[in-house]
Amino acid sequence: MKVTHPQRFLALILLFIPVIAWSAARLNIVVIVGDDWGGPYASAYTGIYGRALPSDIVKTPNIDRIARNGVLFKNAYVNAPSCTPSRSSIFSGRYFFNTKGGAILGGTWDSTIPTFPLLLRDAGYHIGRTYKTWSPGTPANAPFGGVNYAYQQSGSSPNRFSTNVTGLMAQGLSFVQAKQKMLNQVGGNFDAFLAARKPNQPFLYWFGPTNTHRSWVKGSGKALWGINPDTLKGKLRVFLPDNTEIRQDMADYLGEIQAMDAYIGVLLKKLEAIGELNNTLIVATGDNGPGGFPHGKWNLYDFGVATPLVMWLPNSKGGRIVDDFTTLMDLAPTFLEVGGVTRPAKMNGTSLLNILKSPNSGQVDAKRTFAITGEERHVGMARERSLPYPARALRTKNYLYIRNFAPERWPMGCPYRTLPTGNHVLFLDMDSSPTKDWIVINRTNPNTKRYYSWAFEKRSAEELYDLAKDPGQIKNVANNSAYAIVKAQLANQLLTELQRVGDPRVTGTGQTFDLPPYTNLAPVACQDTIPLSWLPSGL
Repeated sequence: MKVTHPQRFLALILLFIPVIAWSAARLNIVVIVGDDWGGPYASAYTGIYGRALPSDIVKTPNIDRIARNGVLFKNAYVNAPSCTPSRSSIFSGRYFFNTKGGAILGGTWDSTIPTFPLLLRDAGYHIGRTYKTWSPGTPANAPFGGVNYAYQQSGSSPNRFSTNVTGLMAQGLSFVQAKQKMLNQVGGNFDAFLAARKPNQPFLYWFGPTNTHRSWVKGSGKALWGINPDTLKGKLRVFLPDNTEIRQDMADYLGEIQAMDAYIGVLLKKLEAIGELNNTLIVATGDNGPGGFPHGKWNLYDFGVATPLVMWLPNSKGGRIVDDFTTLMDLAPTFLEVGGVTRPAKMNGTSLLNILKSPNSGQVDAKRTFAITGEERHVGMARERSLPYPARALRTKNYLYIRNFAPERWPMGCPYRTLPTGNHVLFLDMDSSPTKDWIVINRTNPNTKRYYSWAFEKRSAEELYDLAKDPGQIKNVANNSAYAIVKAQLANQLLTELQRVGDPRVTGTGQTFDLPPYTNLAPVACQDTIPLSWLPSGL
């Protein structure tokens, strides 16, 4: 080839060198965070805990594909069982209590805290998000660039799968046709994101469907997905009444998980079609446990904080189940390491890349033997302008230790309150649901009142559960002298770590989250008992 303008030719070569190195050196990242997707419920988890669970019933072939080609984490936890603080921890790589206003539901984001999406953007990544990202909170979605980088112009109907599909079927569409309309919107949004990408530019895509967050259509699990509630008999957690009402409620939740799995299938096919599947780190997880069930969202028991986590790193050994403990604050440093970005100061999480690259199953990193979770203020406390329910927990292989810093307060919000409209609300920190209604209605029945106690009553300052004997975490042995040494060791380990990382609940006066701007000190009147005349229609 004859070169007539050598300087221009050299300039063109130099122009393309960064792009070539950029594409070869850094993987794309796709992060899927299901709202209230917990359990952990996916068919990939069938049998790994050694007991019957709803994972035995749900069918999630696309989530399973990620696990089959990557790593399934057996001991993954959110840092806080509430969407805003949980997501604050994910984005910042910090313990939730170190995210300032991000530590409480609906809090205000501090723009001085670095977040992995914006750090990757500054390093040259094309970034984008679809559906729930960081909300409720102000400014909206601040950790992901505020109002920028949203790709959902094709529609948001997938966020209410059973509601919208049932409505379309009432208009004459078949289930397959109505479902495809949902999938088309998922695909259209992802296509728009990909179309905005520069050639060979690495990308970060956040997909946050909310259909697994209540409310969903009652009976939709069976009507839309063929999930027979009776197949759940004997598979519910011990703190859930094993009856028709609760089994149906769980079946409906599993149906929404299957819908989310179908969305994930769309993303995988798109990546495959553009030749990027083998150049993309894929992560699927949730932000807290299921809402509307006891021990779920806004609880530090496993059902509230244990999360599904599957990660597919290209060119690594797949099909591995690892026992290493992790909380989702470890995702931020993982993504930064993948993107070649130096982690910022004050990041508490530790990258998982060494585990993803390892060929081993079981315990890969000997240091990962515990997880710390916690909570401060959730929805009911915010609406009632009441003080938070401060608690921290330490989860190890054999034990769960919980420290409730204000046991005189109600853990799930005010038992009963009459609104100015004349309507009544109960325990606002548990989402409204058929399960909640059933438990409250049967709260005085001698045969079923224990479910009400486990769900709503005040708790001891210290809780300790022996997981080998009590996997459901309903028998508090904190005051059992046989566990005195274990309790002291776990308490010391928890408080030592909290002090090391500067948790405001155990440093200074310990009252930071009890004061403005985190808490309004003019509470709304609360009734400590529910009138016997209460009926669900009053909600």
